[in-house]
This record gives sequence, structure tokens and C-alpha cells, in this order.
Amino acid sequence: FLVKKYCDEGWLSSMFAHKVDARKDAHSNLLSKKETSNLYKIQFHNVKPECMEAYNKMSDEVQKELHRDASYPCEVIGSWNNWYGEQDQAVHLWRYSGGYPALTECLRKLNRNTAYLAFRKERSKMLISRRNQLLLEFSFWNEPASRSGPNIYELRTYQLVPGTMIEWGNHWARAIKYRQENNEAVGGFFTQIGELYVVHHLWAYKDLQSREETRNAAWLKEGWDANVHYTMPLIQKMESRIMIPMEHSPLQ
Repeated sequence: FLVKKYCDEGWLSSMFAHKVDARKDAHSNLLSKKETSNLYKIQFHNVKPECMEAYNKMSDEVQKELHRDASYPCEVIGSWNNWYGEQDQAVHLWRYSGGYPALTECLRKLNRNTAYLAFRKERSKMLISRRNQLLLEFSFWNEPASRSGPNIYELRTYQLVPGTMIEWGNHWARAIKYRQENNEAVGGFFTQIGELYVVHHLWAYKDLQSREETRNAAWLKEGWDANVHYTMPLIQKMESRIMIPMEHSPLQ
């Protein structure tokens, strides 16, 4: 009986070994970077299959024009076409330097830009559907920066149980060190507007074989298995996209 009681207590204590501090602030304030006021937007565009080539070309031209005009407080971090996952889909990641005021200023200027309005009208003919989310970046993740290629990118998306974002952040703040060896970590984000309690982790790999080897190597590091063990119960749904950079994407 004593042995059984001891084993049960040990099992119970392991269940509650990792405690999360009580909430004293919104998780957006506790988890995001304090030294920057960057806001991110991710766009998912489902494109008519016969229009993908024209869509990519038009997106390239418009993004280049926006980048030439320094008065727009926004920049494209990366643009991709899905390779595996949902097909005929384009994904764009934007950064607004200055947070919500920068987003508002950018939208105001774009709504007065006749060339951009014409682009949107023409683009609408190529799309089946589209959606977007506003994101903040986790404080413990790398700042997304341009990189040379060729690379493939994996966007892993997690729909968390509501109320568990702080716990997720606590675990990944320790675990991210296990995924830096091959410079694969690009950026980590969580939603502010759109679908809530959604996390996006963006990774870069040389190819699919490199992805497999890098992910397998993480399991050899003490502590990675614990992160997986404690974060899996926080997930309601997860998805992986393998993406190929568009020609004009800063992330190649």
C-alpha cells in the first residue's frame, strides 16, 4: 500500500510539475516583444488554379512598388506558394513597424492609391477566397530576417485550447533553444485579431530530407521530449504547410 501510495503521489506530482504563473496581464503583453512595436499580418489567398502564375507575377510587381515608397510603414517579410497542404494557396507575411497606428496609416494611404485599388480589383478575379490574421511575435523567438536560398519553409499552425497561451509560451521559451542548431527557426507568432488562440511557427530547411534530420535531432536533446509532452494537451488542432518562396520573397 505504501509503495502504491508513493507511486501514485509521484505520478500526480509529475502531472503538475510545471506550474504557470497566475495571470496578471493580457497574454499579448506578457508574451510579445517589449523592445519593438511591430505588428504582423498573415494572409491566406486561395487562388484559382489557372490564375496562379498571373497572381504571382502581379503580387511581385505590387510588392516591389510598395517597398520602393518609404512612406509606407510596412514591408513583406515573406511570400510563398503551398507545396504540400492546401493546394493553390498563397501565403504572405507582412510587418508593420509601429504597430496599430502604422497599420491604420498604411491602409489609409492604400485606399487613396489608384494603382493599388486597380490591383485589388484585378486580383479579386483570380481568387476563390481569402482570409487574414493580425499577429504579435513571441518575445523568445528570432526576429524574422531576410535569408538567401534555396530553402523550403514549413508553417506549423496550432489552434490552442482557450486560456492556455501563457502556458504554451512558458514551455516554448525553454524549448526554442533545442531548435536553433541549423538556423531553422524563422519566427513565432500568435493571433490578436482573426481566429484567436492560434500560434504560427515558421521554420526554414534546405529540403525535406534536411527537415526530417533536423526534427529527429531535436529528440536526441534532453528536454525536448518534455516540451512535447506538456504542450500536446494544449492543442485542439494542428496543421503543417510546406511552402516554396515566391521569386520576390525576402525569405528565400
